[in-house]
Amino acid sequence: MSKYKKHIMVCGGTGCRASESDTIVEKMKKELENRNLDKDVQVVITGCFGLCEKGPIVKMLPDNTIYTEVKPVNVTEIIDEHIIKGRKVKSLLPADSYKGKTDSKNMDSFKKQIRIALKNCGFINPEVIDEYIASNGYEALGKALMEYTPEQTIDIIKKSGLRGRGGGGFPTGLKWEFAAKSKGDQKYVVCNADEGDPGAFMDRSILEGDPHSVLEAMAICGYTMGATEGLIYIRAEYPLAIERLQIAIKQAREYGLLGKNILGSGFDFDIILKLGAGAFVCGEETALIHSMEGLRGEPTIKPPFPAESGYNNMPTNVNNVETFANIPTIINKGAEWFASIGTKKSTGTKVFALAGKINNVGLIEVPMGTTLREVIFEIGGGIQDGKKFKAVQTGGPSGGCLTEKHLDTPIDFDNLIEAGSMMGSGGMIVMDEDDCMVSMAKFYLDFTVEESCGKCAPCRIGNKRLYETLDKITQGKGTEADLDLLRNMSHVIKDTSLCGLGQTSPNPVLSTLDNFWDEYIAHVKDHKCEAGQCKSLLQYNIIAEDCVGCTACARVCPVGCIAGEKKEVHIIDQSICIKCGACMDKCKFNAIELI
Repeated sequence: MSKYKKHIMVCGGTGCRASESDTIVEKMKKELENRNLDKDVQVVITGCFGLCEKGPIVKMLPDNTIYTEVKPVNVTEIIDEHIIKGRKVKSLLPADSYKGKTDSKNMDSFKKQIRIALKNCGFINPEVIDEYIASNGYEALGKALMEYTPEQTIDIIKKSGLRGRGGGGFPTGLKWEFAAKSKGDQKYVVCNADEGDPGAFMDRSILEGDPHSVLEAMAICGYTMGATEGLIYIRAEYPLAIERLQIAIKQAREYGLLGKNILGSGFDFDIILKLGAGAFVCGEETALIHSMEGLRGEPTIKPPFPAESGYNNMPTNVNNVETFANIPTIINKGAEWFASIGTKKSTGTKVFALAGKINNVGLIEVPMGTTLREVIFEIGGGIQDGKKFKAVQTGGPSGGCLTEKHLDTPIDFDNLIEAGSMMGSGGMIVMDEDDCMVSMAKFYLDFTVEESCGKCAPCRIGNKRLYETLDKITQGKGTEADLDLLRNMSHVIKDTSLCGLGQTSPNPVLSTLDNFWDEYIAHVKDHKCEAGQCKSLLQYNIIAEDCVGCTACARVCPVGCIAGEKKEVHIIDQSICIKCGACMDKCKFNAIELI
């Protein structure tokens, strides 16, 4: 039982640290010490609470009050008002998007969430192994080693229905079973922490907030398949996650939870880190394995699968961070409990990173089968600035853009594929009426072209041609024939690419063609971008009857394309206008229109 009467939980994730949460922690400790309150009140650094855009987040226990956008200057007031006087600091309470509900249990953004992979994020200090153990940490490893055979442990995972959370959705228990049955002098467990989707930060947040859950799960996996070595492949751009993993591995070794003869069971297992250089294609398991071996990060044809011949040509099991983070809870609470959450074919929960034009940008974990409408408008708080919802991109650059007609689609692996998208690792980018879907498709193709390893021609050449065609359309030079070309090329690339990167890269193009055909037609026939995002299709025009000749527009124009004397109608030279919109912003008489 804790000796402290109150706890102040401060988010120590990457986003909040960038906004001085570490300074907040130090200042709080000093202020409490100066007031002789440090023996009754403990300040705890935690992982991500999920309210990322509102950070730094401070949570007060035991009353569960959440304070958002806290700054170091607010520390004294929090201690004086909340700790000493028992009054909430109203200026720091959640904004209107949370409807003024200050108890985190009652906030709309948390009501429909069930936290399994994120259960310890925001609740324990990730750098203290004792706090993880106090939250049933390493109990699942003990159970597996002492109560279950490897086969029984695999059976629990199979019965739970857990599917890989890295994007493929392959049954995890079946994957473990294949690796267990493969013969090899040495076997390996690999954790894929090479999270590279734009707008995705699920795996990073788990590693920053609860690294021991992944270590424990990897050890359990090693036990089931007879592996003694584990490797975590993590991109070097995640320095905080790397630091906390290093601390966690060191602590687990000191406690005898990694290394030789774990818990006196005779089972040996240890984990090392392998740093990646940030190549998106290395999220594909065979490319990842080659990168770990010091080779070029390129995928290879399967079979053989890694379960048969993986790292160092030995049987290897690869799961991503979120998949592993579910394992300890499944072992502790049972397969039936986990399978009772979600849908029949997609059990459990899924972590999503909400980003884009949504009020509550951040990290959520919801049961499979939750609808897009619930995620965006209830948990996510709706669209920013009261704008109209237009689309949501699920599955990152490999996913598709879903529209209003898909809002009541229950989110699971099969439904998203049927709708023309995919689960992916869990990125979810929301768009509003001001977004151009042709430009959005071009943005994702630009990313895919940049990240392609170039090994196979359909991906290397085909995606480049897709991007060039989209660019031609956004420049106002496209034709209706180009739309047929886009669709035909997309299907060829999907059917002939070597790995999942190429096979799914045309999804943004195909889904926007299907759901926003009118926008494509407007671009190629009318040479208009209704959203005003394609600069080549924009034209700023001065309305003669409204122009008073104040010269404000000419003075602010960065390229000098506006001519006219004082008190005379001005004219824009369209041949040199760069479409920056500075003139329209400056005009006080609404004399400039966008056509």
